[in-house]
Amino acid sequence: METKIIAAGGLVENEKGELLMIYRRGKWDLPKGKLDEGESIEACAIREVEEETGLRNTDLGTLITITHHDYFDRHLQKEVKKETYWYSMKVSGDQRLVPQEEEDITDIRWVKENELAELLDNSYPNIVEVIAKRRK
Repeated sequence: METKIIAAGGLVENEKGELLMIYRRGKWDLPKGKLDEGESIEACAIREVEEETGLRNTDLGTLITITHHDYFDRHLQKEVKKETYWYSMKVSGDQRLVPQEEEDITDIRWVKENELAELLDNSYPNIVEVIAKRRK
């Protein structure tokens, strides 16, 4: 029996138009995480971004897209269908980035537009899709 997980995350930009990317388990990714019981999807997106990156006062923008992917969850020991809601977000000021190590995040970086393609070569198809949709 397949389990469905609802998650939310953010495509975060700073005042310079740079995009926040996290490095987790050997790939460049965007911050996201699972919805808690009783939590709104919007609150989940902000909470997960802030927990995984150390950012504060994150401004939630519009829903960019919803992605789906299947994977084997080693903790649950079963196949999972993950539905992730992606929001545009903005932060201001020069905030300190703190990787959430218990989530296997080892690096966080503000990425300029001309550096993005190189990082996306070592990312996931869903992440490439989310970033492409933000430009439309």
